[in-house]
Amino acid sequence: MRILSPALKGLIKLRWSSIDNFLLNPESTQTMLFNNLVHSGQFTEFGKKFDFQHIDSIREYKKNVPVNEYEDLKPYIQKMMEGSQNVLWNSPVTWFAKSSGTTSDKSKFIPVSNESMEDGHFKSAKDLLALYYRNFPQSGIMSGKCLTLGGSHQVNQLNADSYYGDLSAVMIQNMSYFTQLIRTPDISIALMQEWEEKIEKMAESTILEDVTMIAGVPTWTIVLIKKIFEITGKNNLHDIWPNLELYIHGGVNFTPYEQQFKTLIPSPNMHYLETYNASEGFFASQDIIGRDGLLLFLNHGIYYEFMPMEEYGKEHPETLQLQEVEIGKNYALVISTNSGLWRYIVGDTVQFVSTNPFRIKVSGRIKSFINAFGEEVIVDNADYALAKACRNTAAEVNDYTAAPVYFSDDSNGCHEWAIEFEKQPESLDHFIYVLDKSLQEINSDYEAKRYKDIALRAPIVHVLPKGTFNRWLKNKGKLGGQHKIPRLCNDRKLLEEILGLVTSTSMA
Repeated sequence: MRILSPALKGLIKLRWSSIDNFLLNPESTQTMLFNNLVHSGQFTEFGKKFDFQHIDSIREYKKNVPVNEYEDLKPYIQKMMEGSQNVLWNSPVTWFAKSSGTTSDKSKFIPVSNESMEDGHFKSAKDLLALYYRNFPQSGIMSGKCLTLGGSHQVNQLNADSYYGDLSAVMIQNMSYFTQLIRTPDISIALMQEWEEKIEKMAESTILEDVTMIAGVPTWTIVLIKKIFEITGKNNLHDIWPNLELYIHGGVNFTPYEQQFKTLIPSPNMHYLETYNASEGFFASQDIIGRDGLLLFLNHGIYYEFMPMEEYGKEHPETLQLQEVEIGKNYALVISTNSGLWRYIVGDTVQFVSTNPFRIKVSGRIKSFINAFGEEVIVDNADYALAKACRNTAAEVNDYTAAPVYFSDDSNGCHEWAIEFEKQPESLDHFIYVLDKSLQEINSDYEAKRYKDIALRAPIVHVLPKGTFNRWLKNKGKLGGQHKIPRLCNDRKLLEEILGLVTSTSMA
């Protein structure tokens, strides 16, 4: 049994009290936060333009302020990056999180105020640990170090007063002295930009540490673990870090990677905790280990709206408040934050799995889906089907992407998959069969289109050489911890680039 220090016990109890308060009072918590945000923003350039001073209800806020995507707020953000203040937020904003999509060469620069760091990201991290201790009161995670796999950009200076980098770089630079003491690797390694060298140095520098928890996206965490095994000659991570007990993950669905982690860390005492953390904010975390759904953080500087997907693209889309949402329905997440993101569409879609308390799961991206034939397949469907196919064929997947094959004169359509396996299925034909049947099981629209092959025939699956997706990311200058392969695309551009890369490599 590990004994917590009085100071740590006090901090955990304080966080439990705060969490319990918004659990008991979700709507009033969000309303109070909304009022504080609008009050803070009323004399900013944005607030004056949309008359925040005279907004005294959420209804008026929705009427006055349009729903915004990044391009809508970009002129304001550009001013802030050039040094102007009081533009979107009323306190000085000198940090920007660089966030770039894998399908575009454009980068987003998300303002990160001191309030959003302290009341958002850092407070959420404390709450995550408090929730974990509520599950496991005798945990020893604070007796060792947290290994963090951050992003791929160092902090860069914009001007005399402004800086940018990946969210992880921004957070590392602004962490408290105590937090720096309990994390590894050293900041000089954590912020390296060249990922192959970075993984090597991370492995070498952390082998002798007492690592009790790891945080990072699954793909790069697996790469790091394999590098550590290569250096040490071990094949069980607990032989290297015997006190390791927690892996904190997010960014992609963990289901396709779960079996790989159980192979790399074969211990019943290993726990896995999912989070929903983005450049725009730390939105949610699992509150009960092993239960589906992430607890939505309601008093962390973010006011939430939920846009039914049928509203997306309309000139004046309707959005819902917490008390109006339905379980199982797909919503685009719209946020207003204490960094000055006003009615901002994050780009993710979420579904509620519970409304008492409010728990969500990330179901995909607004622009990451296949609906070429009315089948409306989302990433959550694809992950489910892929995981089931892996279980049935003893396969393990590193990454994947899929796109439609359109109708031709002599053939109907289908879905075409490019999959990079860690362990190939015993039978590829059976894998495809289970994948197809599982998609039909989870998605009735896909099932209807597959009926007797009338609209869709069976999917095509390409087995990619290992490392293909990393080569594509590297060619795009996007190799790193926070960049991800788009899982589903409604056009063929990405898929054809990937398959073209395989062809050109094999011919070289």
